[in-house]
Amino acid sequence: MNRLQAFAADLFQREGALVEEIEPEGLEVLAPPHLQQAVGIPDLCRLGFGATLPEGARRAGIEADWLARFAGILGERGRVARRVLIPPNPPLADVERALEHAVSLVNATYRLRSVSEAWTRYLVLDFRFIALSDEKREALTRLGINLGTGAMLDGVLERLLPRLDLQPNEAALPEGVVLPPLWPRQRIIDLVERALRARLASQIEAFASSLERRLGRDETRLYDYHNRLYQDALRRAAGVAEGEDKHRREQQRAASVEREFRARLADLRHKYALRVTAEWVQTLEIAMPVQRIELLLRRRKGERVLHLDWNPLARRLEPLPCEYSYGEAGARAACDGALHLVRPSGLEPCPRCRKGYCRACHPERCPKCGQAPDGALPEAAV
Repeated sequence: MNRLQAFAADLFQREGALVEEIEPEGLEVLAPPHLQQAVGIPDLCRLGFGATLPEGARRAGIEADWLARFAGILGERGRVARRVLIPPNPPLADVERALEHAVSLVNATYRLRSVSEAWTRYLVLDFRFIALSDEKREALTRLGINLGTGAMLDGVLERLLPRLDLQPNEAALPEGVVLPPLWPRQRIIDLVERALRARLASQIEAFASSLERRLGRDETRLYDYHNRLYQDALRRAAGVAEGEDKHRREQQRAASVEREFRARLADLRHKYALRVTAEWVQTLEIAMPVQRIELLLRRRKGERVLHLDWNPLARRLEPLPCEYSYGEAGARAACDGALHLVRPSGLEPCPRCRKGYCRACHPERCPKCGQAPDGALPEAAV
């Protein structure tokens, strides 16, 4: 049973329906009246959730209409959830090796100071996004944040979430445990606006590339057609003396072809314009023990203490954060001021005055000339 099929079966049963699993990847549902109305199904129906449908079944998937149907049943239930996990948390055997794989600094060094057991609080935020152009793409994407260290959980969540169902959910924290505080709402919103856009751009890259290829192909065809008309008009105009009526008509025809080309080119670009919207769906809070690694970061004469967590369920060290873009894992550089860790591009020179500066220290504009950062975050509806 796939995950969507299992979710639908559990939801329908909670609403009083009789549900039986059928092959391949389907459900046979005897639904009460309120469920029939909410989901738009008859009293007895078959639903298919896989590539191959059972006999007589209708397809159910993550398309917009089915997500809306499930949302109509759920209401606000399940939008926020909390798990307290107490898995075994043995000491990390080879800290140096774990750091070698997770920490890549291009202009700074670090020294291991300590490793200790600690508790942390994760926020896992799910978003539904729609990429709309001449075609439509929609899917789910996820952000994970460690509120204790500020790190994004790229690479950790993929290993952690499948193991959640195997762990009992504790009723309360053990006595004496203090979790990192919840961040202010605005801080989370600011992080999401930066982190989500980069990940959405990566997730729709293939779709955007396809749009660009088709736009380029259609622009070429449009140009070739109008260029032939334009050149023919100019050639006919050149065959008669200036001032004659035919010469003026052909010049006007050429100008008309040019105006039509520009108008149709604008229409074509509007057709292929891509708009991406994202909507928050669910937040999962996870409280659990980790192995906390304390590092001393050094850049020239500056020093800074940095913490990273080793997750015992995922058996992975979280990546170094980029404190400007909150982008995915990769090499990091430290600025000379506050020793912010950013991607190397976060220290590049200003495109106008060519003076290098830290985008985490000055996220809005260059401190010298006021120019917005090169490669500023694209506009999107979040």
